[in-house]
Amino acid sequence: MNLPQTDTSLFKRLRFVLVETSHPGNIGAVARAMKTMGFSELVLVNPRFPDALCNPDAIAFASGALDILQGAKIVNSIEDALEGCHYVAAISARLREFSPPVLPPRALAEYLKRSMREPVALVFGNERFGLPNEIVVNCNALINIPANEEYSSLNLAQAVQLLAYECRVAELAELTKSPENGLSTDVGFHGKHAAASEIEGMYAHLEQALAAIHFLDPENPKKLMPRLKRLFSRTQLETEEVNIFRGISKKILDFKK
Repeated sequence: MNLPQTDTSLFKRLRFVLVETSHPGNIGAVARAMKTMGFSELVLVNPRFPDALCNPDAIAFASGALDILQGAKIVNSIEDALEGCHYVAAISARLREFSPPVLPPRALAEYLKRSMREPVALVFGNERFGLPNEIVVNCNALINIPANEEYSSLNLAQAVQLLAYECRVAELAELTKSPENGLSTDVGFHGKHAAASEIEGMYAHLEQALAAIHFLDPENPKKLMPRLKRLFSRTQLETEEVNIFRGISKKILDFKK
């Protein structure tokens, strides 16, 4: 099915991020999985071998998706990988105590299509260790694939394929929906969703303000900030809302001077 890909379609604004991938063949297989579903933006964070994109195994497993490999980027930090993204979902089989809201893949895909117009990212961890808590806690959602509880192991490319498929289905369902029988959920005003970097700046500013009024002890912070991050992740902050909280934090810090 060849349908037009507008600038706001998931095909154009969905980024796949692989963190510290160990095996070159998996990167090639991920490229193939992405291309079969119509996606192209791939970013690697500190892959664990120097020739990540030109390794013979990566090329072999890509099996015709060499354009995805050639267009991929390698960066040194998760912050660089997520630059410009306004919604970030971590994919993990392991639930965390202080995780963002947990969504199944289909619910995520429908949300990304229905409620987002800005660049978004899916983050996949190392094949053996998965994603570290410090990355997961800063994401907007944790995606848990409802696999067989007795054997829930998926390899990296399989997980990418599954998420890419659900996102493709959500995009094509919207593109082929008839205006006569389609129901719109876009009711009321929606501001611009805040970028991940903007939200991180808000967290840092808020933490300084809470320390200034002795609500947070920097020497013994316990779990206050992870709990606040989990709370805010459920709201899908807009840029103006982030600016409000930064303004509050600034006033607190000014008052304490």
